[in-house]
Amino acid sequence: MLQTQVNSSDLQSVGYDATTCTLEIKFHSGGIYQYFKVTESIYRGLMSASSHGKYFHAYIKDFYPYKRIG
Repeated sequence: MLQTQVNSSDLQSVGYDATTCTLEIKFHSGGIYQYFKVTESIYRGLMSASSHGKYFHAYIKDFYPYKRIG
């Protein structure tokens, strides 16, 4: 999945597959996670947020099923 670097102390890069509604996040801590059934509007909100980390914790982390892939 194509990743876009973000300016965040928590998140390193973000990718999104609109076909499967899968959001992939690589963290500075080294973990890579995929979040499932994430709408495109949530992805766009994450990418346009002034704080990617705060948006992630407020709208994604505890709201979508996920798995660690790396």
